[in-house]
Amino acid sequence: MFETNAATLAALSLPQRERLAYIEFRLFFLGDVRRQDLMDRFGIAPAAATRDFAQYRELFPDNLSLDGSSKTYVLGSGFRPAFAHNVERVLMMLSRGFGDGLSQMEDALLPCELPLVLNRPAVEILAPVTRAIHQQKVVRMRYFSHSSGMSEREIVPFALANDGLRWHVRAFDRKSGEFRDFVFTRMESTELLDSSPAKHELPAQDIQWNRIVELDIVPHPDREHPEITERDYGMVDGVLHLKLRAAMAGYVLRQWQVDCSADHRVEEKGCRLWLRNVLALYGVKSALMGLGHHKL
Repeated sequence: MFETNAATLAALSLPQRERLAYIEFRLFFLGDVRRQDLMDRFGIAPAAATRDFAQYRELFPDNLSLDGSSKTYVLGSGFRPAFAHNVERVLMMLSRGFGDGLSQMEDALLPCELPLVLNRPAVEILAPVTRAIHQQKVVRMRYFSHSSGMSEREIVPFALANDGLRWHVRAFDRKSGEFRDFVFTRMESTELLDSSPAKHELPAQDIQWNRIVELDIVPHPDREHPEITERDYGMVDGVLHLKLRAAMAGYVLRQWQVDCSADHRVEEKGCRLWLRNVLALYGVKSALMGLGHHKL
């Protein structure tokens, strides 16, 4: 029966599925939902909200029950989620709310303390770059780097990436003739050019981006309580097996403070992980960012 109703759910319009998913989100993660919640979130009339609740209750009657005294729907005793709830999106919605630039619901749904974000890119810098990715165009910009200071560059961007602390873009750099990573907060006056990239500037030619490396991360052999580390990182049989783009591997290893030395010699106590198969980093340029790593 549940599978049949799920099929019926899939046949509904996208706006209605979004509203029913919100009903379920509130039930699943907050334990209750009111008609007013739906009206505030989507800007719909009371009659429309009533129809949505009736539709959800008809499809999944065990998922909610009505508390008559408060006129609030609460989590049903036989609740089974009908929607797939991605945990990263759930935590983001709980901690930051549903602000989308149009609605006013930007407050967190639960008390949450988040780290200060210092490297948020300016939207006027970001927008020309994202347009260039989508339209396969070129960007001219002023860029600040540690090695050469400020310089004007033309880049061919093709993918966004995040190293855990900051956003950057993967692009072909016409100044160096190489594929590189460019940090958004170091960009100035980005401009979309009406020109198309050459064949050697296309992402298919970026060897480091297209190469996939397989890394075996294990608890550091010289640290106590490896079983806690295994739980923290969701290891299976004591190993976390990662498949990463070579261009991104070094960022992950650095952010996770993975000891990349062959003899696990990194002594910092905060370093709780060790790369067991260090030879997998052979030829990986970004690996130079890893703790204890020597060029192979």
